[in-house]
Amino acid sequence: MKHEKLSVIMTCYNRRDTTLACLSALYQQTNPFDIYLTDDGSSDGTSDAIKVSYPQVQVLKGNGNLFWVGGMRLAFAEALKKDYDYYLWLNDDTLLEPNALSKLLATHHYLTEHDHPNSIIVGSTQDAATGKPTYGGAVRSKHWYSNKYEFVQPSQELQECDTMYGNCILIPRSVAERVGNLDPAFIHNLGDLDYGLRARKLGCSVWIAPGYVGTCSKNSVRGSWVDANLPVNERLKRAFDIKSFPVQAWTVFTMRHSGSFWFLYWFLPYLRAVMGYKNLSASSTFSEEIN
Repeated sequence: MKHEKLSVIMTCYNRRDTTLACLSALYQQTNPFDIYLTDDGSSDGTSDAIKVSYPQVQVLKGNGNLFWVGGMRLAFAEALKKDYDYYLWLNDDTLLEPNALSKLLATHHYLTEHDHPNSIIVGSTQDAATGKPTYGGAVRSKHWYSNKYEFVQPSQELQECDTMYGNCILIPRSVAERVGNLDPAFIHNLGDLDYGLRARKLGCSVWIAPGYVGTCSKNSVRGSWVDANLPVNERLKRAFDIKSFPVQAWTVFTMRHSGSFWFLYWFLPYLRAVMGYKNLSASSTFSEEIN
């Protein structure tokens, strides 16, 4: 049987041990793959450690200002030059189960056989200590006033969703050819959500694979723009931060995905920052932080 060509797309910044643990789990997979990893200017010896332990990894150098979307876009662009059958986005704090890749590939094969070849496959993660779900597929909130995308808990069945958080995502060549790379309009957040939404607009679909593919702890939102314990002016300042809702990126996202009244949705995160979130556990709705 012909092996399918698969590349793994990663980015990292100053968490050497975490990145090495991710690579160690990744290399327990039975499927062959190549890795393209952007080190966005780490000062903790991450690149050197990777070269020693995993010399086959292609490490690309960032300037420290790429953040998650920029780092992933750089690595993805390099992999796209080689015309792989599949591209796997993987956060460097995600530890895959040994059968994760084969599960994701089998899910796409099943969908292809059932007339859904242009499908993104989302791998869901859970917290290693608590077993609680953390990242995976997402659907737009049913509240008419909301522009949030809410996590969908995986089941033992395939589930279609609106978009995804980019912790573990399998993208077949046919989707990559239609959608292309992550949009440079985004810096840290929103790029993964935007990619899934653009894919759907281009006739592709997004599906959540059954069960979990690995573990990844959820980011704490304490000290962030939603932390009601911070002063209002500090929350508002952090809402405009690169890792939250920088004005230009947020404007592009809302104009693109929020309909004719996008400008009303545009104000919501800043309004929420002023008001403060009461439920901190439910308010972390965007990509895993890297920088």
